[in-house]
Amino acid sequence: MKFDKWTVGLAAVGLVSLNSVARAEEKGNVIQTALASTTISGYVDTSAQWNFGTGNQHLPDYKFGGPTKADGFNLNVVQLRIEKPLDEAEWAAGYRVDLWMGPDANVLGTQSTAETLGSGSDFAVRQAYIALRVPVLPNGLDFKVGVFDSIIGYESVESGANPNYTRSYGHSFEPQTHTGVLVSYRICETATVSGGIANTKGPIINSRAFPATDPDDNRAESSKTYMGSIALTAPDSMGFLAGSTLYGGIVTGFDENESRSDYDNNTTSYYTGCTLATPVTGLRFGGAFDYLDVANTSGETWSLAAYTSYQATEKLSIHARGEYLRDRGDQKFFVATDPVSGVLGATNPEKVLALTGTVQYDLWKNVISRLELRWDHSLSGEKTWGGETVGDGAGGFVHSGSLKNEWMLAANIIYKF
Repeated sequence: MKFDKWTVGLAAVGLVSLNSVARAEEKGNVIQTALASTTISGYVDTSAQWNFGTGNQHLPDYKFGGPTKADGFNLNVVQLRIEKPLDEAEWAAGYRVDLWMGPDANVLGTQSTAETLGSGSDFAVRQAYIALRVPVLPNGLDFKVGVFDSIIGYESVESGANPNYTRSYGHSFEPQTHTGVLVSYRICETATVSGGIANTKGPIINSRAFPATDPDDNRAESSKTYMGSIALTAPDSMGFLAGSTLYGGIVTGFDENESRSDYDNNTTSYYTGCTLATPVTGLRFGGAFDYLDVANTSGETWSLAAYTSYQATEKLSIHARGEYLRDRGDQKFFVATDPVSGVLGATNPEKVLALTGTVQYDLWKNVISRLELRWDHSLSGEKTWGGETVGDGAGGFVHSGSLKNEWMLAANIIYKF
């Protein structure tokens, strides 16, 4: 090994050992080689929101929304991604870590200490998994081991990856994050299947379906969550339909014991979705159907959504979403405890129509900038939204909705690095 003159001089007076320097340089080269394929990326997500009218205690209950973002400026989240993707090697290995910082990290809900401390944190791990490839079958099996996003859903928890800024109701009651093992196999260029097993359906990392400290409950070891999906992509031979996709998936299991104590039964989430290319350049349609089934309960929770996207110019795109939500009975999903009265009550009507329009214009490099108008309407008569505060007749106060229509205008700016 060749050393520089300064190192040789230090060795001559006994201040360093050439053997130790050689070992240090060799170790440094190994580290550099291991990190050579690692990439760092992420984004900063901000918004400004105006909810028409006064009073914002009760707002439409979709994920990453709510009163804390109404009528003001918001830092939503900062994501930092550190990743080494799988390469083309037969025994390829890699990893991915997605870290969230900011208020939306609390909504993400993966923090393992959030429940025990009684409050959330502005830091969360979205994903953290090891990626492995095993060269069996013609195309090999790809594994994710650790914490990974749910395999079902039209929309992502990552706002910039969605056509609209606000999330749909269907996305809001889908499972979100799992701790477990997922395996995927590409059957051919047009078909991929996935299957996996996880601790729970819920997002809390390392949680279990039942309390391990309960001596009368021995189900913690055997009660897991199971999932499977299939994705079909139209080949180039189908003309203008090339690239269209059809997706179906199911996730079934128990939620974590730390939350949703009213969900003591097995829950199953069904999803089917599609994207459809058209003969019109830049115009695409999409659709999503989500259904939640809670065993041994009455009622129903499901959502049907339609999407339209049009890339008008290189920088200008227009997106629209229409959604119908049905949520009723004992398994009603959109319920919460009122912070003042402590009473468990519905946050959304039994029937909701939501229309969302988004205009995106990418004026700056690496920046997503968009303006969105959203209308949520009660179809079942309840005046669930609004911010009216009334007496409960016992010297206390409760918040009750006073509106059947809720309008929201938001500006969203995301810098991706």
